[in-house]
Amino acid sequence: MTSKLEQLKQFTTVVCDTGDLDAISRLRPVDATTNPSLLLKAAAIPDYADLLRSAVAQAKGDVGLACDQFAVSVGCGILKVIPGRISTEVDARLSFDEEALWAKANQLIALYDQAGVGRDRVLIKLASTWEGIRTAERLEKAGIQTNLTLLFSFAQAQACADAGVFLISPFVGRIYDWYRKSTGLDYTGAEDPGVQSVTRIYNYYKANDIQTVVMGASFRTLSQIEQLAGCDRLTISPDLLQQLDADQGPLQRKLQPGVAGEPRQHLSEAQFRWASNEDAMATEKLAEGIRQFARDQEKLEAVLAGL
Repeated sequence: MTSKLEQLKQFTTVVCDTGDLDAISRLRPVDATTNPSLLLKAAAIPDYADLLRSAVAQAKGDVGLACDQFAVSVGCGILKVIPGRISTEVDARLSFDEEALWAKANQLIALYDQAGVGRDRVLIKLASTWEGIRTAERLEKAGIQTNLTLLFSFAQAQACADAGVFLISPFVGRIYDWYRKSTGLDYTGAEDPGVQSVTRIYNYYKANDIQTVVMGASFRTLSQIEQLAGCDRLTISPDLLQQLDADQGPLQRKLQPGVAGEPRQHLSEAQFRWASNEDAMATEKLAEGIRQFARDQEKLEAVLAGL
């Protein structure tokens, strides 16, 4: 029997959710993703000290640019050991400013261009706010593909489909966290609210021939991963990837095209905002996620400013 990780790779593209190059080299995912929190952790790894100093030198006193330069340098290093793409995230503090998101996304792409990395190997990550989704729509039309992150609601997934974004990252574990805290109940298997959310989105996309890739993210347990086996992609932390690699048990495919899904609905801005308002979990977790990434971005800037 092969490991659960190797079985999973038969029907799901496995992505590594880390900035740790050693972990990526060891676990051999197709793609990788980073975010401000993961970059902050990477900045504490001694092997990245030279990249930090180089980013500061190239930015010439612009701390924001130094952060972008460091993110791109980490991304370039990761791309040397994976066959697929790196997702690099736009500053979360811009999540409600479409023009600022547009400018920052293009700056990141320009830095990758300067490093000799083509657009076909990069996804720009944006928070799934209304402004983030509109920016993604513009970027996609300009030939820059996107990964819409901090996605917690069906309405966010519908709006991303309407915008024609390349990929969405619904956050399984954080949805589970909210419901566990709110109800005091633990959830396992198919009863997990995070698993149910991604399953609903996946079935909606497949039933309506929506080409946007569904990539489950933010996992807490192996059970959550196993329940979503068959999802287009899953981005998984190194710890959980190692657990999958060590488990020799059988893994059954759970998601596949052909299951009935809800009819297609195109959302106006008002409908999107109302649906978001009605979903307390999604509203709270989106705001919390943006705040968390913003704080870690600030901490990373402080590290770079101190060099």
